[in-house]
Amino acid sequence: MEERKSTVVITGASSGVGLYAAKAMAARNWHVVMACRDLEKTQKAAQAVGMPENSYTIMHIDLASLESVRQFVQNFRASGKTLNALVCNAAIYMPLIKEPLRSPEGYELTMATNHLGHFLLCNLMLEDLKKSAAQARLVILGTVTHNPNELGGKIPPRPDLGDLQGFAEGFKAPITMADGKKFEPVKAYKDSKVCNILTMRELHRRYHESTGIIFSSLYPGCVATTALFRNHYPLFQKLFPIFQRYITGGFVSEELAGERVAMVVADAEYAKSGAYWSWGNRQKKNRQSFVQQVSPQASDDARAKRMWDLSENLVGLTPVSSQAAVR
Repeated sequence: MEERKSTVVITGASSGVGLYAAKAMAARNWHVVMACRDLEKTQKAAQAVGMPENSYTIMHIDLASLESVRQFVQNFRASGKTLNALVCNAAIYMPLIKEPLRSPEGYELTMATNHLGHFLLCNLMLEDLKKSAAQARLVILGTVTHNPNELGGKIPPRPDLGDLQGFAEGFKAPITMADGKKFEPVKAYKDSKVCNILTMRELHRRYHESTGIIFSSLYPGCVATTALFRNHYPLFQKLFPIFQRYITGGFVSEELAGERVAMVVADAEYAKSGAYWSWGNRQKKNRQSFVQQVSPQASDDARAKRMWDLSENLVGLTPVSSQAAVR
């Protein structure tokens, strides 16, 4: 009988870091569920990077749609697979838009995709992770721009969730931002990544001790060529990788970043819950990973609890149903 492989779900696995993380996990003999919006694109991408045909399954998910997230979880369970790891990687970044776009539920699209969709997915799949025979892991991708103390976060506009007024007031039109203030697309992205780190830390606080699941995040380095920047100015897309490679030294290839994600998902040395792993933002040869301090907002436990409670309301979870997910 063929040995049953461990299974990892990776969102946004059709390109960039997610695709190369999928490739790296397949190389570790894991089965990868590539959770993406565009199934045909994902199939072509998996073939292009040489993933063996039996090493992956492609399943549809649109993180902006809460209904799509719920449908994905149903489809995953219907497949009969056991979940050993979940990687929340998908993200959108639309720095040039003047007016906010909205999710099917009416929420600002960046926060809906990057945070709320993943928040719901994490909560729903805790039940699946708990059934893992081996120690399960849940990994959420971070970014240097979440932290105003780091170079990428110092560049205005800085992330600031305020008192989460926008969340508290329902986050639908005319509200566009977590802090309830005027729409700013770059800040919307940075705010969503602060929420990602808060989610990881709150998952750890609430569930690590009772479930044994390892909850962590990572910043794999500046992946300047990723499709995340596809909505930026063409000149920026051309010059940013050059700047990161030759000026800051922060450049990391998509393949190396994907390998780092796989390390945090699968390697024994990364079995530390509540950790935010980094290789720094000044890339050097053979740079070693370390647990980095997150930003002041992302390390605020009171804000994490408030964000969690308000997010539960926005995605249609109740404290009771959320708790039931890990029983």
